[in-house]
Amino acid sequence: MNYFDELHCAVTVCDLQGNVIYCNERSQQTFAKYGDLTGKNLKDCHLPASWEKIQQLLKTNASNVYTIEKNGQKKLIYQTPWHENGETKGLIEFSFEISADIPHFVR
Repeated sequence: MNYFDELHCAVTVCDLQGNVIYCNERSQQTFAKYGDLTGKNLKDCHLPASWEKIQQLLKTNASNVYTIEKNGQKKLIYQTPWHENGETKGLIEFSFEISADIPHFVR
């Protein structure tokens, strides 16, 4: 069973060189204008500053979270390294559509 295929968020996974190794259905829909991203390098579809950020995340084993708005839809982007047996193997990005007035709770 592939847990990510039918999620209500885009999931895109790359290896240490930035080569896309997995896109779930929502990711494929989101990035359809680029064709099938599997096997392509993220460097080819990002601006130089974004590519540098991706490389920095991989090098420092750090995560990156931010919000964007495209075509009137607000999204939360969460990028984080993924690991296998404790070793960093690449980066995974989750892209969640969120409402403009998403509630915030302090607990």
